[in-house]
Amino acid sequence: MNIFVRISALLLLLVVCGAVAAESYKIGFVNVDRAVKKSPQYADTSKRLEEEFSRRNEELIGRQKQLKKLEDKLARDGAIMSDSESRNLESDIRSRRRQLNNFREEFREDRNLRNNEELNKLLRKFSEVVIQVGKEEDVDLILNQESVIFFNSRIDLTGAVLDKMKALHQASAK
Repeated sequence: MNIFVRISALLLLLVVCGAVAAESYKIGFVNVDRAVKKSPQYADTSKRLEEEFSRRNEELIGRQKQLKKLEDKLARDGAIMSDSESRNLESDIRSRRRQLNNFREEFREDRNLRNNEELNKLLRKFSEVVIQVGKEEDVDLILNQESVIFFNSRIDLTGAVLDKMKALHQASAK
């Protein structure tokens, strides 16, 4: 029984010491996804990438329409075409479909690569801002949503980080 009392007292002491130690640290939380997606830099990047790939997207749509016209022509006129005309048209459709699929895949890969490049650049800047806000707010530890199950909104620094990102965006626009 005496050992049980000693262990209980030791555990109580550890819990109290842990609570006191935890209160001496300032912990913050940042919702990275929300802050990045609401930042003006993200909107600018999205717009810039959309403009960068708009010509190729229009070309892709044009190729799809051309292929559809040829397929419609084959479906509509295939029965009245000569065998050689029909075979030539079918061959042309297959060839264009392969080219379209290759073009579409290349377009998708290029767009994803550029999206990732720009997002990584933005995340690096975002990380710098989070560190800066953490230093300004005298925070000892900053967590993000991937490693948190629950947090109290009073430790949420997302708004401060987003405000700093907006200020940086306005400063760079001048």
